[in-house]
Amino acid sequence: MIIFKQMKKTVEITLLFFLSVLLCACPYSSSCYLDEKSITYIDDALLGKWVTHIKNTRSLREEETYLTLTKRTDTEYYFAITGQLDQLRPYHVLVSDSLTGRAFTSTIDNRQFLNITLNDRVYIAELILKNEKLSLLPLAENFTAKMIFNGADLRKSIEVHYKTRVHPLVDSDFCLRNMIKIN
Repeated sequence: MIIFKQMKKTVEITLLFFLSVLLCACPYSSSCYLDEKSITYIDDALLGKWVTHIKNTRSLREEETYLTLTKRTDTEYYFAITGQLDQLRPYHVLVSDSLTGRAFTSTIDNRQFLNITLNDRVYIAELILKNEKLSLLPLAENFTAKMIFNGADLRKSIEVHYKTRVHPLVDSDFCLRNMIKIN
């Protein structure tokens, strides 16, 4: 009887560990935007096609991934991410061979973020343009333990997170780092 209880406890702990790993494997998504509407004008320097290389976990080789940003309105972008995106299929964000949606920028404490709309969900990613290289760093699902009910709560949570962390929690599986403009 004692052995059974110890085994049961071991199994429960193992399952909790794997559950926590699974929950950390997604970028943060919300029904809220950082700002209610897009108010910042688009940055012409961001428009165009960008490329980066991402290591494929199955084949261990690097594959090209493209981000295309075009003007939708004066304050909003159309975007498309194309490339070898088979690794994203389990997350149910792919409709075809690319991710497409719209986005607009918001600023928090001199950091620029994209409010990305995909399949009726909002994803928040830090946008960094430095030395003619673009990085898109989506927040990890576990960046906050708070329940977010509106844009003000989301903005405050991100503000606190970036002020209190040496390294912000980003979902490294979904990061597009050091992209180079190709046109």
